[in-house]
Amino acid sequence: MPETAQPTSVPPSPGFGTTLPDPGYDESGVPTFDFVRDKIEHRIATAIGSEELAEASPEGQQVDEMMRKRDEAAKKKLDEIRKSMGQ
Repeated sequence: MPETAQPTSVPPSPGFGTTLPDPGYDESGVPTFDFVRDKIEHRIATAIGSEELAEASPEGQQVDEMMRKRDEAAKKKLDEIRKSMGQ
């Protein structure tokens, strides 16, 4: 009967199994002010960039024109309703 290899215990290497603290959080797990501020600023920059790209594209310009026309039509309709009510 062939001998089977028995698993051997390997000592863990230094740092194995330990986790480093996240630099954006304090010891109790609460996010730091700087971490939150950076996250908000990143989201704002992403939103502004997305808006600029959308406005620069032909599709974005077309949507802007459609919204402008729709707003004008809504304003005219509201003016008609107000006139018919005597306001």
